[in-house]
Amino acid sequence: MRELERRWHEAVRELGGTQGPGDLVDRYAEPHRGYHNGEHVLAVVRDVNVLAADRTPRERAVLTLAALVHDVIYDGVPGEDERRSAEWARAQLAGLPEADEVASLVLATAEHTSDDPLTCLLLDADLAVLGSAPATYERYRTAVRAEYAHVPDDAWRVGRAKVLRSLAGRDPLYATPHARARWEARAKANLAAELSSLGDPP
Repeated sequence: MRELERRWHEAVRELGGTQGPGDLVDRYAEPHRGYHNGEHVLAVVRDVNVLAADRTPRERAVLTLAALVHDVIYDGVPGEDERRSAEWARAQLAGLPEADEVASLVLATAEHTSDDPLTCLLLDADLAVLGSAPATYERYRTAVRAEYAHVPDDAWRVGRAKVLRSLAGRDPLYATPHARARWEARAKANLAAELSSLGDPP
């Protein structure tokens, strides 16, 4: 997890701070995390920096911190996880002028919609996995199911299909042109394939 800490320190330094990452690495190593772990977070960090290539160094640092902390609290409770992650960010970045901005970006991942261009970059990066190659998407699907192993199969199929239909119904799925060009077509195909596997064709 050295890259997690390195990315944190680089972003904080860019913003003129010295705040440390606290228990960031330990949080992402929690055993109940199948998908929402350090590997996922680093993928979001990398993808958001690709999407934000034309943004200022300050904006990229803010996005990096938001990506790093957006799942720092993960107990499988939608809305509450994001709220607590935002609180964690504010506390850990206390004294940094951008702390509230980072927290606001994290909060936006709860509803996953925004009209703010910077926020849209984070939201698109968070959904980049949907547009991955089929084998990578299958690993993602399996990892998410593992996080909900306590949910019976019938209930899982109903809940998962609802989430997938909501995503598949977005037109476009990705808010930014760069993300659409990179991932939209493959993401739509992946979502349709998983819906079909659940007995719920799009």
